[in-house]
Order: sequence, then C-alpha cells, then structure tokens
Amino acid sequence: MDKTTQGVEWPTLLLLAATYTAWGIGTTALYPLSPLAAILLTGLAIAQFSSLQHEILHGHPFRSRPLNETLAFPALSLTVPYGRFRDTHLAHHHDPILTDPYDDPESNYCDPVVWATLPAPAKAAMRLNNTLLGRITLGPILGTLLWLKSEALLLWHDAPGTRRDWALHAGGLALVALWLTLAPMPWWAYLLAAYAGHALLKIRTFLEHRAHKAARARTVIVEDRGPLALLFLNNNLHVVHHMHPQIPWYRLPATYAANRDHYLRRNDGYVYRSYAEVFARYLLRAKDPVPHPLMPAPVLATDPRTDPRTDPAAPIT
Repeated sequence: MDKTTQGVEWPTLLLLAATYTAWGIGTTALYPLSPLAAILLTGLAIAQFSSLQHEILHGHPFRSRPLNETLAFPALSLTVPYGRFRDTHLAHHHDPILTDPYDDPESNYCDPVVWATLPAPAKAAMRLNNTLLGRITLGPILGTLLWLKSEALLLWHDAPGTRRDWALHAGGLALVALWLTLAPMPWWAYLLAAYAGHALLKIRTFLEHRAHKAARARTVIVEDRGPLALLFLNNNLHVVHHMHPQIPWYRLPATYAANRDHYLRRNDGYVYRSYAEVFARYLLRAKDPVPHPLMPAPVLATDPRTDPRTDPAAPIT
C-alpha cells in the first residue's frame, strides 16, 4: 500500500508513547526501588527508542516529516544525532554499496590495505568485536569511538548538514540533562543504561549484512518472532525492509510470510531461524573476517599512507 494513502500509524505512535513512559518510569519512580531494574528498563527503552527513530526516518508514523522528527528530538541514546542517523542510514539503503567500508556508512568491514597497517592490539579488539559476545560488550565502546572520530572529521571540514544536526542534538541532550537533574537516576546510572541500550542493538546489527558478490544476497532474514523482534521492530526480517522501506514495522511479518520463498531466493538463503540460533553459532565465534573478503589484499609495494581514501569508521544502528 502506498504511504500517501495511509493515515496515522497508531501502533507506532502508541509504542512510542509506551517507550517514553517506560523511560520516564525507569529514570524516576523505579530507581529508588531498584537501581538495577531501573537501569535495565531504561536501557530497554533507549534501544526501543532507537528502533522507533529508524521507523521515523523512513516516514512513519505520520505523513509529515517535521511532525515525525519532532517525536524523535530528545537525545535518549546520547551519542548519535537523529539527523546524522537519518542521513547515514538512508545512504546505507543504496544496496549496491552494502558492506563497502568506504561507501556504506554502516559497514563493519575494514579495507584489507588498512587492516594490514593496524597495530596488533587494534586487530585483537576488532577480531573480538566480530564475535557476538564481543559485539555486545566491546561493541558499544568501539563503535562509539569510531563514530565520534568520523563525525569530528566531518564537523572539522564543515560537511553539509553535520553542524546543524549536532546543534539540534545538543538541544535534545539538554532536554535529557534537564530531566536527569530532576530525576533520582544519577548520570552514571544513565550512562550504564545507554550502554545497555546500545549493546542490545548490536545483537540486531551483528549479522544484518554479509560480503557477497550479489548485492541482493547481502541482507539477512532472522525468522524470530520473540521479544527481540519487537525490540527491533521486525528489522530482523531485514531483506524485506530493504526491499520495502515504506512498509511499517507491524506489517513486515505478514509481508514476509506471504512471499517467503521469494525473499529467500532473493537473498540466496541468508537466513537464521531465531536469535537463539545466532547466539548458539556466534557467541564466541566470528561470523566474518574483519578485512572485507571481496576487496583486494594489500600488495607489498603499496604504501597505505598515500591512499587518498578516508579512514573507514562504522556508526551505531
């Protein structure tokens, strides 16, 4: 159904209201009763809010972009301005560039030439980050550092829209800071909650895309219908979302079920039955190498210092 023929998407709007409510309870009423439970609830709310921001940047739940983006204004996740998330994610939706460490803003691969120049500790950290356990524990730190490094370079060079988006983000951060000055949850606890929210999102992004010669076969399906599917707003059915980004999250399962064989042919059988299967396979084992397997390996005569390309840094999703 064309988006312009739809009215307000009430499931999205109601879930956003529930998410803000959970975030508010976690940072206020629940914290004096159980700090641990409050941190966990707030972390869940932050992860759910990020999933809802993803819906918003794709044109939900209203037809009005300004109205949608007003809903996403508070900077609950702290480090990723909504405008930068929007622009990098929409660039990522150009399927021919998927997984390219330079052109795909959400790639977790590294150019083999760059990889060959990295010191051993950096390589060890990136290898650990390619296991699911490492992605959940180390990933929020590593991803945030790389993201902020890349954003700092863009800010320094005044890349179009970047300073505007960070200025708006400062306003969203001010709202969160004002709330926390009045709430019983201290900043250290909120930072832990934000870390937990990022860690949960790393489960979704861990294997969303793979290196494959065919662009259509780079995007995963995880046939999970449990709590994580709700937390990720059915983005585990990721190839369906990439093919139909205008479809709201609550219609993705029916769309997939009606055309399952088509989508599995489309992505060359890149499918997992559940997140339990993903954990069992990859908790302690890397799914992919860090250097992109389809990019040329370094040649001895190559001096990477003369390579004009920028350092690839993948942002948080």
